[in-house]
Amino acid sequence: MEILLTGSVAFDYLMTFPGYFREHILPEHLDNISLSFLVETMVRQRGGIAPNIAYTMALLGSRPRLWAAVGDDFLEYRQWLENVGVDTSGARVIPGVFTASFFVNTDRSNAQIASFYPGAMAHAAELSLKELADNPPDLVVISPNDPEAMRLYVHECQEMSIPYLYDPSQQIVRLSAEDLEIGIRGAMAFFANHYEAALVEKMVQWDPDAILQVNPDITLVITRGEKGTSIYKDNQSYEIPVIPPQKIEDPTGVGDAFRGGFLSGIKNNLDLETCGRMGSLAATYCLEATGTQGFSYKPIEFIQRYRQHYDDLGKLDVLLGN
Repeated sequence: MEILLTGSVAFDYLMTFPGYFREHILPEHLDNISLSFLVETMVRQRGGIAPNIAYTMALLGSRPRLWAAVGDDFLEYRQWLENVGVDTSGARVIPGVFTASFFVNTDRSNAQIASFYPGAMAHAAELSLKELADNPPDLVVISPNDPEAMRLYVHECQEMSIPYLYDPSQQIVRLSAEDLEIGIRGAMAFFANHYEAALVEKMVQWDPDAILQVNPDITLVITRGEKGTSIYKDNQSYEIPVIPPQKIEDPTGVGDAFRGGFLSGIKNNLDLETCGRMGSLAATYCLEATGTQGFSYKPIEFIQRYRQHYDDLGKLDVLLGN
């Protein structure tokens, strides 16, 4: 199965604040809020949702293909991804602009305040899936990106009969209710965290039960942080607990790692419960590291740790043959 990953490609600037944001926010003055936080540390990491997902998939033996707009400063990042095993032939350089950049500040409670500069991502709609018409992918992941590109990829996947995983997450607020309805109705799978699912319900008036009625063939995945993940498909549900981390370093990118683990299971035709458990373990690896691609493991190490929590009946041995 060839999986094409669309979405943001970015550099992440990760900062830590040695206090609590909530102690500095005055609800009675929100109309003229003005805050500046003196951070304790800052690191620059490779990030962006599409390559974050791709990175985890590559660690687990897949070779996902990136489909994204990047800037003149992408060369070193491209080499890094190729060395890991990601196909970056679909990463198109937009001359004269920088790769998108994500700035996030994390406090002592793991609350985060972030800003995102789109850079080259604003040109993502210039990459059409119709360029792949002679050899289309088996699955397209539509993750947060330039909103126009997200609309385009939903339309093109439906027009070209390409199954797609719809994951609008951070861009839900930039999309219309009609965009969300169209994206969900035609999706093979829909991913959201519990807050994003509530946003969708507010905008579209569809709670999880309604989504399953509107699109009976969909796989609905709702991540719930430390409460685990809920997966719904064909009148069945699976509750996937988190795998306890050995330490907590940085929550940034945990959801992307979950998706990478889950998609690695999908690629290898594993059942949904196993896919969810793979996602949970991949997320834990990310939580234990600094940065969205600051962790590393071999498939055999992943399998051994998985089997400390679950009996996979040998299913994960398929990762050793990739």
